[in-house]
Amino acid sequence: MLPVHRALAERVADAAAAVVRSYFRTPIAVEEKPDRSPVTVADREAEVAMRSLISAERPSDGIVGEEYGSERPDAEYVWVLDPIDGTKAFVSGKPSFGTLVALLHRGAPVLGIIDQPITHERWVGITTGTAGALTTLNGEPVRVRACPRLDLAMLYATAPEMFQGADAEAFARVRSAVRTVRYGADCYAYALLATGFVDLVAEASLQPHDFLALAPVVQGAGGVITDWSGGALGLQSGGGVLAAGDRRAHDQAMALLGGQ
Repeated sequence: MLPVHRALAERVADAAAAVVRSYFRTPIAVEEKPDRSPVTVADREAEVAMRSLISAERPSDGIVGEEYGSERPDAEYVWVLDPIDGTKAFVSGKPSFGTLVALLHRGAPVLGIIDQPITHERWVGITTGTAGALTTLNGEPVRVRACPRLDLAMLYATAPEMFQGADAEAFARVRSAVRTVRYGADCYAYALLATGFVDLVAEASLQPHDFLALAPVVQGAGGVITDWSGGALGLQSGGGVLAAGDRRAHDQAMALLGGQ
């Protein structure tokens, strides 16, 4: 990853934050997309601002965004953007949403930002470079916490209805094995995991823009994040994601997801 990418990623998050803050807790219209997820003018304007910066400074890089699709997704460097991850929280005035910025190098996430523009918290995760993996919260390093057993774990998921059919059965097995289950944090749950307050996040029905920025944040803090088959996350990954602060908890939850 080039140093210019890190600096640009921060500026991209800044541009989105300015737009999002201007609309937060104001009366704006909420539209429904074909997949029945909500979208607002804030989502769209923020992504336009993000894409404009990238296109101006890195015109050969690819961009994949939630609202405006893909450009050059096979480029060496690809930016994956979610201007407001957690639009339902945003429109209800709850500051648990975030702006997600991911940078992929040859298909692998190497940089991720989770930015909460209302609370002014920014997690930046890096998984490559001479200094090794690192995640910071507002410039200070953060780390996951140890959790050797599922019966000690706090588990988060955005909503129980995101699990359908076999996914619901698999999630139920994990849910029944942990100490505490909480819902409703969107990307913020992964940020809390990276900071040592949450042990597991299990989710389904996600898209690449929902999870690729999360991977460097979790991994840079010493955690583990994979798909439900244990594979690395990329643009071709399915919708199931499992993150853990402790590999032992990840392995135990993975076994339950697989029906063991």
